[in-house]
Amino acid sequence: MKAIVIRQPGGLDALELAELPRPEPGPGQVRVKAVAIGVGRPDALMRSGRYKWMPPLPAIPGNEIAGVVEALGPDTGGVAVGDRVLLSSRELPQRGGGYAEYALAPAAALYALPPAITFDDAVSLPNFQLAQALLFGCGSAVPPRSVLLTAAAGGVASAMVQLARAHGLQVIATASSAAKRAFVRDNGADLVLDPAASTLAEQVREATAGRGVDLAIDPVGGALLVACLQALAPLGLAVSYNIVAGMPSADVFGVLRTLLERSLALRVFSMHTFDADVTRRRSLMQSAIDAMAAGRVRAPRATVLPLTQARQAHALLDEPDSVGKIILHPSSETP
Repeated sequence: MKAIVIRQPGGLDALELAELPRPEPGPGQVRVKAVAIGVGRPDALMRSGRYKWMPPLPAIPGNEIAGVVEALGPDTGGVAVGDRVLLSSRELPQRGGGYAEYALAPAAALYALPPAITFDDAVSLPNFQLAQALLFGCGSAVPPRSVLLTAAAGGVASAMVQLARAHGLQVIATASSAAKRAFVRDNGADLVLDPAASTLAEQVREATAGRGVDLAIDPVGGALLVACLQALAPLGLAVSYNIVAGMPSADVFGVLRTLLERSLALRVFSMHTFDADVTRRRSLMQSAIDAMAAGRVRAPRATVLPLTQARQAHALLDEPDSVGKIILHPSSETP
């Protein structure tokens, strides 16, 4: 089978097209023939060797496969050849394994795909799973009526925009360029702001009749995380799920003390919190599947490339104005 292999971390050249034996399922395992393969930020971190949950090298990157069950090993129940399924590496002992024509997985790791969800759309479901956890699993002190989502053109944040709207929340978002702000508006945000504005917190309070937002969710860090705290309503919660711009630009506890009368909270979140909680993790994914199948949320627009062009896919991923989902299709083409 064709697969993309990382032997040594590095730049785009670290993604090597290789011919590997087609895997054979063992007891309790199934072989999935990939139809669509998701490309995401963790893949780029894996490529560069900076992924905190790095698999042993050589490794196949990729965390999302949608396809068809092609073969069953012994003692496999509840799955049949021909079933349409989603495989997320969150259900596997280690991350990765997706950039290949075939993948092995325990039968219990698979998610059944309803006919209403296409294979290309299905590889966005892990973002909606994470969005479910961030919006509704972080323990806000009050039922949120409004949310501030920063870097809202990203895969997870754009999923949160849709989920928040589907649940009736007022959605205020930020995006770093005019093109990205247009994308976020089209995705359903009520108001989209420039994160560089020094008056960001004031603009948020103005849009919420002076109250502020109940929930602010940020992957950026730096000065933007501080602005999120300043934009919160009384008993509001800020959630940090990455710090791509670095640590907060001010003493967070000091900022919270200056806003003492609001009794604010800050949570640092990782989906890996659910690594040992199979029931809750799978429930979050099933909620995402149900929402997409019912039409309450939709997958983002996609750029589709053959598997052999994984380097080009990562080059697109690294572009500053990249929006939407990047998908690889298995192909017999040569690079």
